[in-house]
Amino acid sequence: MTNIEGSVALVTGGSRGLGRALVEALYERGAKKVYATARDPKAVTHPDAVPLPLEVSDPVSVAAVAEQAHDVTLLVNNAGSMLNANFLDSPVEDVRREFETNFYGPLLMTRAFVPIIERNGGGHLLNVHSVVSWVGIFGSYSASKAAFWSQTNSLRLDLRPRGIEVTGLHVGFIDTELVARFDAPKSTPESVATQALDGVEKGAFEVLADDMTRQVKAGLAADLGALYPQLAS
Repeated sequence: MTNIEGSVALVTGGSRGLGRALVEALYERGAKKVYATARDPKAVTHPDAVPLPLEVSDPVSVAAVAEQAHDVTLLVNNAGSMLNANFLDSPVEDVRREFETNFYGPLLMTRAFVPIIERNGGGHLLNVHSVVSWVGIFGSYSASKAAFWSQTNSLRLDLRPRGIEVTGLHVGFIDTELVARFDAPKSTPESVATQALDGVEKGAFEVLADDMTRQVKAGLAADLGALYPQLAS
């Protein structure tokens, strides 16, 4: 279990959407300091947050952030991209770019911050996944999130003996710019942030933040036709 009160957190993609809601919720729960990263740190609007420039796919940028945020005990890997590149028709470079942000970016951040969190007495990783970690309907986005989910499961085993817990957050559509074009029921960023931090404080392995996500997770043991009704036609 992790106490957020008095913790020092870093939220990637902390300037908007879920990231901004997480920054706000962390302070509401008594976090001592919250670093909020963005490609443009001027976009970070929380008055108490410490803005830092970051490109998660750039090792030099990641190293610079780790040098400044040496007191972190809670790392939130939230930054991501949603290109939805088609495996047959889109440029392969688009697929690579999705993985650079959604898989390798969190990996670089984790490698940089695990030694820091360990030196600070242990702590927590919160990794933001998606319901499409489990169902391949969005091309490269689904694949990159599935790979990130697998990364999280491996890291959970590796880090527990080192005093670092890992929570994976899975959620469907959140009412943010990222999914504004989709006409579907959406959770508020605030409600998802609340559930995510509840999970961190309880030491949950996973947080399933909406009904759709819970239904999909429950259906993973079924025949593939249940997840992909198109296969029955």
